[in-house]
Formats: sequence, structure tokens, C-alpha cells
Amino acid sequence: MRFAAVLAALILSVTVSGCGGEKQSVPTASVATKDEKPALIDINRASAAELTALKGIGEARAKAIIKGRPYSRKDELVQRQIIPKTVYDKIKDEIIARQN
Repeated sequence: MRFAAVLAALILSVTVSGCGGEKQSVPTASVATKDEKPALIDINRASAAELTALKGIGEARAKAIIKGRPYSRKDELVQRQIIPKTVYDKIKDEIIARQN
């Protein structure tokens, strides 16, 4: 009988200590977030300073882009020979030609 009482007390103490109200953290899978894309530079409205921030665009090319405005499509920069295709290929994902 004494053994049963000790065993019951032991089981009760283990059960109670496990219910201490502590919340166990549940492991969560980390969600891989896509890299945020930078805002596109509108070649119809960007300042010379904004344009020169693009790879391969210096002051002279920035002025030529501004002088050739407006553009219907961004690939007009190459069609009108404002910038070479190699430069366009580097920046095409960073620019847009928005219409008014």
C-alpha cells in the first residue's frame, strides 16, 4: 500500500510539473522571403542624378536620355541609339517608361 501511495504521488508530481502553464514554443519553418526589388526608375521622369545611379549611365548618357524624352517603351533607348545594347541589357530590369 505504501508503494502504491508513493507511486501515485510520483505520477501526480510529474503530471503537475508538466502542466506548469509554460507554453512550449512550436518550431516554425522559416519562410524564405524574396529579395525586395528596388523601385523602377522611370526614364521619362527621372532626374540626371537618378539616371547616373544606373550602371553604365554617366552624365552624358543621362543628359541624352533626358533630351530624348518622351519614350513609349524602354527599349527605345537602344532603338534611338541613346545607349548601347550592352548598357541597356544591364539596366533593363531597373527602368520603366511610364506614360503620363
